[in-house]
Amino acid sequence: MLEHAQNKYEYGMSSQPKIDDALREAIISRPDVILDDKDLMHALIAANERAMGGNIVDLRGLAMERLEARLDRLEDTHRSVIAAAYENLAGTNQIHRAILRMLDPLEFEAFLRDLGGEVAEILRVDAVKLLLESVQNDNDPAVKRLGDVLTAVEPGFIDDYLTQGRGGAVRQVTLRQVQDADTAVYGNDGSWIRSEACLKLDFGDGRLPGLLVMGAEDPHMFGPQQGTDLLAFFAGVFERAMRRWLG
Repeated sequence: MLEHAQNKYEYGMSSQPKIDDALREAIISRPDVILDDKDLMHALIAANERAMGGNIVDLRGLAMERLEARLDRLEDTHRSVIAAAYENLAGTNQIHRAILRMLDPLEFEAFLRDLGGEVAEILRVDAVKLLLESVQNDNDPAVKRLGDVLTAVEPGFIDDYLTQGRGGAVRQVTLRQVQDADTAVYGNDGSWIRSEACLKLDFGDGRLPGLLVMGAEDPHMFGPQQGTDLLAFFAGVFERAMRRWLG
């Protein structure tokens, strides 16, 4: 009887499938391969839960699931931070290139023409307009020659345009969507403008302000939720360049 029981035990032990010796040795020598494989770890945990039965709560399994969920969230956050960093770096390089190109011309007319040309291309905007408040009108010869970029407007127009007639505080940089482009800013061919960046310019004491407007056909190019630091820096450089020409 004892011999029968022993034979039964040995049969039960021998009937369990054995892992291949080479695979077993590989796992023992490099257990990190198993730990780093998410699908394999899921399979092992599921097998362990089946072996314990449905009435046993595996606290380690629950803890691992929660840790895995937290890890997934951290990975998503990490990817978002990296993407934002790359986007910010690309935007910084773009602004720097535009500034260097803007400072190249040695004549005022070339300086302004470049705004609507290569500077606009570097910034990837579809239109660049410079508005200068003036007691004179558009009959000025310089304004006529540079009408594609430069527009003279009456005093008070800029603040009214930035606040859309509602008054209140005016920010240096205003980013917003556009429904009906103002013909006083974009002319008669600006109906396709769907977003804009407005940079208010201070030319110093005793001088009326200006406004640099960048328009885009893409409605998501500029929006109030975006950062304004780079554009504020660009506006500061532009102000100083204009003061040199105006002086």
